[in-house]
Amino acid sequence: MLNTLSAAHYRDAHRAQLAGRYRKVREATRRLVKPLSAEDCQLQSMPDASPTKWHLAHTSWFFETFVLAGARPFDPSFAVLFNSYYQTVGEQHPRPQRGLLSRPSLETVWRYRDSVDERMAALVERETLAPSTMAVIELGLNHEQQHQELILTDIKHAFAQNPELPAISVKASSRQRTTTPILEWIPYEGGACAIGHDGKGFSFDNELPRHRVWLEPFVLSNRLATVSDYLAFMDAGGYRRPDLWLSEGWDWLARERIDAPLYWYLRDGSWHVYTLGGLRRLDPHEPVTHVSLYEADAFARWANARLPREAELEVALREHDMAGNFVESGLLHPVAADGSQQLYGDTWEWTQSSYAAYPGYQPAKGALGEYNGKFMCNQYVLRGGSCFSPGDHLRPTYRNFFPAHTRWQMSGIRLARDV
Repeated sequence: MLNTLSAAHYRDAHRAQLAGRYRKVREATRRLVKPLSAEDCQLQSMPDASPTKWHLAHTSWFFETFVLAGARPFDPSFAVLFNSYYQTVGEQHPRPQRGLLSRPSLETVWRYRDSVDERMAALVERETLAPSTMAVIELGLNHEQQHQELILTDIKHAFAQNPELPAISVKASSRQRTTTPILEWIPYEGGACAIGHDGKGFSFDNELPRHRVWLEPFVLSNRLATVSDYLAFMDAGGYRRPDLWLSEGWDWLARERIDAPLYWYLRDGSWHVYTLGGLRRLDPHEPVTHVSLYEADAFARWANARLPREAELEVALREHDMAGNFVESGLLHPVAADGSQQLYGDTWEWTQSSYAAYPGYQPAKGALGEYNGKFMCNQYVLRGGSCFSPGDHLRPTYRNFFPAHTRWQMSGIRLARDV
């Protein structure tokens, strides 16, 4: 009898916890979007980005499709309009044309979210909720947190196309510094170690299974590469030296006419940077961000170093508390180091590791198996999170991934060396 009561109590407690987390995540999305107008929410500045309105609808479509399946949909047409890439579920509206969807209106999308929230609340309050259903709800919440970050990266790219370079945040960092910590190297012994998620708590399937790897001794820089570091690279002709660049990166450089990180602008002979707080002078002490893997790799070569391997960063990440400059700070921009190694937050850190399956990886069965596995081609892993990331969304084993040319994400640089 005691075991039965304990199990029932656990289910009730878990259900209440899940209901609270659902409300928290959905409200966080609403707060991020609050400063935006309906016109802002319609913008799509490139095929890789999506309108804010689409993000709001798609994250609700996820719950309606994978959790509330079988119930009468809010609008049958949404099954196509807001399906991202789930071929198993059905057709999708072309991604480059999401910005052309002036209808449904933003008001209708908010009503759609409210409808999904009401139905989800009723579901979670049931006395019996299958563990498999709770697992899909937790996946949906982590999925929405990924889209919270995408809302910020995508609207920043859209606003950067506007000559007025508008701002949505005016909160300033309290960590203004006049010096940068001296670059030092933190040693790691290497050897056999286990990486990947241990199965306790939530993880995406691409973090599994936990497995052993061999690492040669290595060192990591004690801080992220700064604006000052990167300016030195530029002043030394870094963008004009083919010996520093991967062949594909050099071709990309010439084709796209790149000569500085994304969102850097020369104004009256001085470099400025566009942030979601508007355009301002570069702070030489803050981490450089919005660089591609090509740029990060070239900078590392110039610095007589290399980019870390993802296993090396995971070893370093798990030795530190999950503390950093995340989206909750409201700064929406990297800040200068304050003595910490900034392993979490501020900027995602490029690795030289291709995004591939771990040994023994098995994608989930059914449509949700399309979530990660089918993207394991021509992408590279980033680690650590950024100032756009929700803090409770991250963990040492978290694997972000993007193509090598990507710059609109909040991506930065940490250096490594072999011993």
